[in-house]
Amino acid sequence: MRDKKVLLTTQAAMIAALYVVLTLLANALGLANYAVQVRFSEALTVLPFFTPAAIPGLTAGCILSNLLTGCMPLDIVFGSLATLLGAVGTYLLRKHMWAAPLPPIAANTLIVPFILAYVYQFEGSIPYFMLTVGIGELISCGILGMILIGVLNKYRNVIFIKTV
Repeated sequence: MRDKKVLLTTQAAMIAALYVVLTLLANALGLANYAVQVRFSEALTVLPFFTPAAIPGLTAGCILSNLLTGCMPLDIVFGSLATLLGAVGTYLLRKHMWAAPLPPIAANTLIVPFILAYVYQFEGSIPYFMLTVGIGELISCGILGMILIGVLNKYRNVIFIKTV
């Protein structure tokens, strides 16, 4: 049992580190913030399909990424909450592979536009931001995330332990 906890903690830490590195890469390319966001790290939000360790890993990674990229405090809180909600939703839908990217897409599409409008006071309407964030999430979670699931699914019994 102790080995299982160590493994899950290690997986969570690795997922958090990957999330940070991929967000910093997207940030360096100008894709991590603003109205149009294509965070490569958001592809990782499908990982709760494989392991519950991804839930704290993604949340911690998002908090650290938002801190390191200079986000406002309310963005750090609510953006990370969107990631947490998406991760929990993906875990709850883990029996349905094709549904894995839907919770993070929905959570970010519904929460992030309000952050952009009210925290950063970007020019544009909530529906516009929902469209731009939603498109970015479709690319990150829907396309890249499903590619990631396809690749990792072949090795799921080697990389991830059965927890349920």
